Amino acid sequence: MKKPPLIQWYEKHGRHDLPWRNTTDPYPIYLSEIMLQQTQVKTVLERFYFQFLQKFPTLEALAKAQEDEVLKAWEGLGYYTRARNLHKTAQLTQGILPQTLEALEALPGIGPSTARAIACFAFGLSVPILDGNVKRILYRYFARTHANEKELWALANQLFEADKNFAYEHNQALMDMGSFICTRTQPKCRECPLELSCLGKELAWMFPAKKAKKPKELRHRNLVIYTHKNKIALFQNEENLLKGLYGFRQYSDELDASYTFLGEIKHEYSHISLRAKVYTKEVELNSFKAWFDEEEVESLALSKADHKALALLF
Repeated sequence: MKKPPLIQWYEKHGRHDLPWRNTTDPYPIYLSEIMLQQTQVKTVLERFYFQFLQKFPTLEALAKAQEDEVLKAWEGLGYYTRARNLHKTAQLTQGILPQTLEALEALPGIGPSTARAIACFAFGLSVPILDGNVKRILYRYFARTHANEKELWALANQLFEADKNFAYEHNQALMDMGSFICTRTQPKCRECPLELSCLGKELAWMFPAKKAKKPKELRHRNLVIYTHKNKIALFQNEENLLKGLYGFRQYSDELDASYTFLGEIKHEYSHISLRAKVYTKEVELNSFKAWFDEEEVESLALSKADHKALALLF
């Protein structure tokens, strides 16, 4: 029986060399799905995936690690909630991922699409996925400017029907197509295996309808690095954005002349543009609880903004 066009395309053009596509071990597959939620494949491969697996080679090893160790291994990848949820899931499952959709979805940080990706790629379940790339393809294929999550899942199942005997290839193919064929700004419709049946191919840029971008909050802060001789005071963040990471104190009020100005830093978060003047101040040891020397600081997970500030001190 002749294979469907999408499956034929994947066999010829798919990214078969990706390491998480050359294993049936649920853990590295799960890890890749979490890392790729907010990060490009190139970045994950070059800087994080192999290094993380080297430090935590199994889900059981990850479960036994301290949260600080996990955050340090995740440092620079951003969206640190992913790392904390990965760690919680490792502990809750005692190092063995469940194989049902219901059980996977009940775990921290695993939504419906991630659960289906793990179930399909690791356990062979015949189910579609619905990540960002797939959503864009669905909008265009069915010529939809708007659709809610329930409608998108219905469309995903509809497109999946012809390929359900090739679930693995179907899902991997859609992710690859979204990455370099049905791209956000310059779709290559003539190269698409779904071109003949795609309803939106002539006006691909119209689907989905563009959402109005919310302006980022411009946040001005004074960031202070407190020192005592050769030690630096660090504080563990409690806010969701950087929870668990160590950093320096930030103030919105102006500082007096007892603080030494070091320079300015800029940093972009997903919804915040930070502009910070960086200062240092020598204080007594009993002023704060947690002090670290330079070598100890290097072993802790800091945000990129705090690393930029620290670079002004040394």
